[in-house]
Amino acid sequence: MRFLYHPLAGEESVTVEGEAYRHLFRSRRHRKSERVTLSNLRDRMLYEYEIALVGRRDARLSLIAGRQDSATYESGLHLAWCLIDPKAVEKSLPMLNEMGVSRISFLTCARCQRGFEPDFKRLERIVINSCQQCGRNTLLQLEDSMDTATFLRMFPDTAVLDFNAQPLVCQKPPKRVLIGPEGGFDERERALFKKVGIRRFSLATPSVLRSETAACAVAALGVFGR
Repeated sequence: MRFLYHPLAGEESVTVEGEAYRHLFRSRRHRKSERVTLSNLRDRMLYEYEIALVGRRDARLSLIAGRQDSATYESGLHLAWCLIDPKAVEKSLPMLNEMGVSRISFLTCARCQRGFEPDFKRLERIVINSCQQCGRNTLLQLEDSMDTATFLRMFPDTAVLDFNAQPLVCQKPPKRVLIGPEGGFDERERALFKKVGIRRFSLATPSVLRSETAACAVAALGVFGR
């Protein structure tokens, strides 16, 4: 764990309880007077605290110092991701966070799997846990669903990932990519794409990628193409 998330990190004194308390004192075996690093995932600061008091269910921490975290964690990539099974999203989200995806907008389209809505509280917890582990000191933005046509009107610079188009290469990857559902796009949606860039992966394999695999591959291009 690179740091512990606390929404009030930066204040002179904070209380740690619940899951964070169990992690610090039952899993990591911290003790009174030891120091721990906290982040609020908002101001790009890391705060060093001393454990001042340990109770049976909570602990009191006192601020020692804060420092600016100068590392760059974000690639600037904005993923527009057509809705798929939430379990697949949850499994991929830590990897996307680690690779620096800045923003994910969930979209609805004709062939989306129906009956699924993102549980943003759960997804945010997954992102926070990932940040604590990998050290990313910024929170990945997660946005509610909108339809594909609305998104393309808002962001006409979007590149649509498809498997019958020009290669999406590593040298200059786009900063905003739309990834379709498992069933692909229908003809009405393809008509919308005529005004935007359509790209495919330049890969040695002929395999058609799953939606979550494509999301991770695009994120990897964002990292290595910077």
